[in-house]
Amino acid sequence: MLVHSHHEPISIAPLLKRFLDPSAHPPSADDIASALSLAFTDAISPTQCASLLTLLETSRRSKDAEVIAKCAVRMRDAAAPVDIKAMREVMKKQGRQHGQYHGGLCDIVGTGGDGHSTFNVSTTASIIAASSLLVSKHGAKASSSKSGSADLLQAIQPRRPVIEALTAERLPRIFEEGSYAFLFASTFHPGMKHVAPIRKELGFRTILNILGPLANPMYSLIEASVIGVARQELGPVFAKALVMNGAKKAMVVCGAEDLDEISCAGKTNCWRLVQAPNPDFRGPKTEQDENYTTSDEEAPPRNLTRVEEFQLEPADFGLPSHPLSEVLPGKGPEDNAAVLMKMLNNELPEDDPTLHFVLMNAAALFVISGICEADSEGIVKGTGPGGGRWKEGVRRAREALKNGGALKALNGYIEFTNDP
Repeated sequence: MLVHSHHEPISIAPLLKRFLDPSAHPPSADDIASALSLAFTDAISPTQCASLLTLLETSRRSKDAEVIAKCAVRMRDAAAPVDIKAMREVMKKQGRQHGQYHGGLCDIVGTGGDGHSTFNVSTTASIIAASSLLVSKHGAKASSSKSGSADLLQAIQPRRPVIEALTAERLPRIFEEGSYAFLFASTFHPGMKHVAPIRKELGFRTILNILGPLANPMYSLIEASVIGVARQELGPVFAKALVMNGAKKAMVVCGAEDLDEISCAGKTNCWRLVQAPNPDFRGPKTEQDENYTTSDEEAPPRNLTRVEEFQLEPADFGLPSHPLSEVLPGKGPEDNAAVLMKMLNNELPEDDPTLHFVLMNAAALFVISGICEADSEGIVKGTGPGGGRWKEGVRRAREALKNGGALKALNGYIEFTNDP
C-alpha cells in the first residue's frame, strides 16, 4: 500500500479484492486490523472504509474471534493515551482488595443492538458495583436504543455530570478518591468521528458496533468485566477474543431472548473465563511474589485461561422471574434517569421488577470480580451454576443501595466532572 502524499488517502483496494477473489489468499486478521486502523486516522477514503465494513459483514469475518481481538487492539491503540503508571499508583493507594478482588478496575457493558430497548441496566449496575469496586465504565450515546449510557447520565437531575469533562489526563485524579468513572467514547476515541458519517449512511450494524466492549481505554487495568452480547453466536466468539486479548476474569452473557444483559425473564447463556493451573508451568509453586517473572519470555504461564459455559436464571440469584414486558421498557433518557435516581435513593419497592433486573447484573460483576469470595459477617455462602456466589452478589448490590454506597459513587463522579 503506497502513500503518494500526506494528503492523499492510502488505498486498501488490493485487500478489498482479496475478499472477493476465490483464488486469492483470504485477508488475515492482522491485515484486516491494519486496514481498519487507517480509518481511525482518516487515512483511507470513505468509499473504501464503507467497502471494508460491508465486506467484513458479508464474509462474516466480523464474527471471527481473532479479527475482533486484533481490531480491538488497534482501536485501543488509537484511543487517547492514559498514564498507566499513575493509574496503578492511585489504585494501589485506594487499597480496595477484598476476597479474590485485587483492587483493579471493573466494567459491565453490552454491545447493544438486541432490539429490546430495555432500561439502562448495565450503566445502573456499574454504579451499584462502584460501591465497593473501582469501576471504569466505557459507553456512548445511543445508536440503536432510545437511551444510551451517555444519554442516561446527561439526563440526571438535579445536577448532571459533564461527561466530556473527564479526559484521559484527568483519569488518575478521579480515582484518587472516587470509585466511578464514565469514559465517554467520543472523548476517548476521537478517531471514531471519521467513521461516524459512514456508519450512519450504511444503516446496518458493523464490526465497530461490537468492538466497543473490548475498546475500554483502560483495558490493560481492567481486572474484571461482564460483557453482554446481542446474539447467541457471539458468546463463544467474544469469550475467545477476550482470552486472546489477555483477559483473566470476565463473563460474556446473552439472555435467551437475544438480550445483551442477564435476563430477568428466564435463562441466560454465560461464557465465563476461569483460570486453571498450567501443568507445564516450571516456576515456583506459590504465587507469593506477585512480580515473579522468568527470563524466558516463552516459558509456559502459571495459569491457563479456559472458557466455562453454563446457564443462569433469576432463581440462581434468589429472585423471581419477570417477563420483559413487565420490566420497565426503555424509555427516553429523562424517564430512565428518574428511575435510576429512585433506585439509588433506595425508593423503589424491594420486589420492583426493574430493580431485580439491575440487581442480577450488578451481582454478576461482584461475582466475577472475586469480591463475593470474601468471608465476612452476613455473607451468603451458597454457590450456583459456574460455582458463583450469585445470591451473595445480590446481597451486596442491595446493601449498596441501602447504605448509600452506590449513590456516593455516582455523586463523586458528578462533582468531579463539574469541578473545572
